Amino acid sequence: MTQTANLLLEIFSEEIPSGLQSRAVADMAKTMADKLSDAGLTHAPIVTHTTPRRLVFCIDDLPQNQPDVREEKKGPRVGSPEQAINGFLRGAGLDSLDDCQIVNTPKGDFYMVVIEKKGRATADVLSDIICETINGYTWAKSMRFADYDFRWVRPLRHVLAVFGGQVVQGKIAMGNGTERVFTNTTVGHRFMGNGDVITVTDFADYEQQLADNGVVVNTAKRRDDIAQQLNTHADKLGLTLVQDNGLLDEVAGLVEHVNVLVGEIGDDFMTVAQECIILSMREHQKYFSFTTPDGKLAPYFATVANITTTDNGAKIISGNERVLRSRLSDAKFFWDNDCQTPLETMVQKLDKVVFHAKLGTVADRVARMAKIAGGITPAVQGADATDVQTAVQLCKADLMSQMVYEFPELQGVMGRYYAQQQGKSDAVAHAIQSHYSPLGPNDECPTAPVSVVVALAEKLDTLVGFWLIGEKPTGSKDPYALRRACLGVIRLILENELSLNLPH
Repeated sequence: MTQTANLLLEIFSEEIPSGLQSRAVADMAKTMADKLSDAGLTHAPIVTHTTPRRLVFCIDDLPQNQPDVREEKKGPRVGSPEQAINGFLRGAGLDSLDDCQIVNTPKGDFYMVVIEKKGRATADVLSDIICETINGYTWAKSMRFADYDFRWVRPLRHVLAVFGGQVVQGKIAMGNGTERVFTNTTVGHRFMGNGDVITVTDFADYEQQLADNGVVVNTAKRRDDIAQQLNTHADKLGLTLVQDNGLLDEVAGLVEHVNVLVGEIGDDFMTVAQECIILSMREHQKYFSFTTPDGKLAPYFATVANITTTDNGAKIISGNERVLRSRLSDAKFFWDNDCQTPLETMVQKLDKVVFHAKLGTVADRVARMAKIAGGITPAVQGADATDVQTAVQLCKADLMSQMVYEFPELQGVMGRYYAQQQGKSDAVAHAIQSHYSPLGPNDECPTAPVSVVVALAEKLDTLVGFWLIGEKPTGSKDPYALRRACLGVIRLILENELSLNLPH
């Protein structure tokens, strides 16, 4: 039975942006798998892990040596011109025909040579593969450094490469005489470790020693630890965690040690639209939110610290609360100003905003939508014509609000809040929020009559307008999301069981 061994590879650098980590290990793992296959080396599936400072690869069941290769190479016919024979000998690495065999075939006698190539030690092959993988990887954003020419996402500190318990002999040339020689050592957490250099033999040893030094290297475990601590805090407070898998993945890539801490949102900020508070905390501070049993935003936030402190995180919480107050002060300022500005006043500014050079301003777009909505309204049972026209006229108004300027993701949502505050009907307010929907297959489709009409008008104007100016989608490009608009129209009609007679 062929003896096998395991490879542990850690590429260690300064902190890598969270959004680049998973793509990097996936691409590098595929590159290594392809190169191992080309080298004739079988192996178990490559397991990867990431932390802010580490890209980790574990490859089990690698044979100790490449398989020997025996190749039969057929040459020219016996009696062929000397030039053809010499070319064959050069290609086969032979000096004379004495090293060749003559084989009989139905087409005559031909020269043939049997080339036997002994397999290399896997450790030597791995050295080449690791170097080629690291040197060949192109980051979406990389850095250049003053001391050497090597480009990487952040300064590359060391490469740990251990195969079968032994260091793989290899190095990465950084330029200007600088090298990163492969090693079997690494370091633990910046603050939670003991500061000693860690010498490892395999992944199990590596994972345990890092755990003893404050690092959770297993990506899935770190993510689960964060989720578990978040839910524990939510249960203690009698609240519900706002589920956000994207944020959970991102934060898991920001820490090597997990310590979830909970702080308070000042009561004076709780009058601001809860979507704005949640988005501000998520985008700027990477905070998690909670809701009360009645579904309202709770005055608490959770942050994930990369260290555990002797004061149970009191100073960290206090610092984060100060930063959050500054962030939300801006949001509250925008909110208060917007609430004092009637939507009708915001609408008047839409004629200064170009929708498309060939389709006019946003005000022109609203005028077209109003005509389309007028034709659709009779076909949608329960749709009040006055509410429809009011909703159409105001649906783009919040684009001119300070809050949407700061948080574009809230367009429509803020329009609903402002409409409700200014005494518009619920039908109008909800139509303003939902007129962009459905944005995709997982997005909820509007069902309220006024909302359905306005959503249809918005999408039909998009489709007809861009089609008329020749901006049609192609097999590879759809810059104006016309397919999405078309699918939205289909869902609105089918899910609301509408029967529309659209004029040609």
